[in-house]
Amino acid sequence: MAIETVILGIALIAGFYMAWSIGANDVANAMGTSVGSGALTIKRAVIIAAVLEFAGAFLVGTHVSETIRKGIINPEIFTGHELDLAYGMIGALLAAAIWLQLASYYGWPVSTTHSIVGAVLGFG
Repeated sequence: MAIETVILGIALIAGFYMAWSIGANDVANAMGTSVGSGALTIKRAVIIAAVLEFAGAFLVGTHVSETIRKGIINPEIFTGHELDLAYGMIGALLAAAIWLQLASYYGWPVSTTHSIVGAVLGFG
């Protein structure tokens, strides 16, 4: 198996973990009042949040990821060392996801955007 395939698999797993952490951190902000007021059940709120979070990621996610990828660090620095860039980005993704999971567990109000931008800055 090629190393690129392994890296892709790890990146997909890290991406799903980050998405789960973002959902755990952000959904309560968006749906808490609707559930608390009785306008939505928890089940309906989770379904609506999942659909809308996916739509947002699908429709505008490329613009955000492009800014993070090219606006914070210069990928040209890694010319000839592309695997280092991949490892660093996966590390940043995992660091932000773990931080968001811890913050969500303890109820700390943190920004998902600040978490991933800070992780990429730390890598870059």
